[in-house]
Amino acid sequence: MTASERIVHVTIAGRVQGVGFRAFVEYEAAKRGLRGWVRNRRDGSVEAAFAGPSDVVDDMLAACRRGPRLSRVDDVKTAPASEDIKDGFAVLPTI
Repeated sequence: MTASERIVHVTIAGRVQGVGFRAFVEYEAAKRGLRGWVRNRRDGSVEAAFAGPSDVVDDMLAACRRGPRLSRVDDVKTAPASEDIKDGFAVLPTI
């Protein structure tokens, strides 16, 4: 990670499961060249981690606040993360 890079952990709440949210996040993150992952949580939220240039991560967070057409985003919580994120972007199993 370089000085201009940032890693964030994100939890998105609302109508975010069953509406293509994970596929939306995967597509948007890959389009921006971000590294990370996304997964559903059993509580109905979606969880993700993004790593990349700070301005690109900010842009991705704005996309998460909008979500795909059928979603309704009620809350996006972010926290700095220090996890080791490998190259690429993955959709992980539900936890």
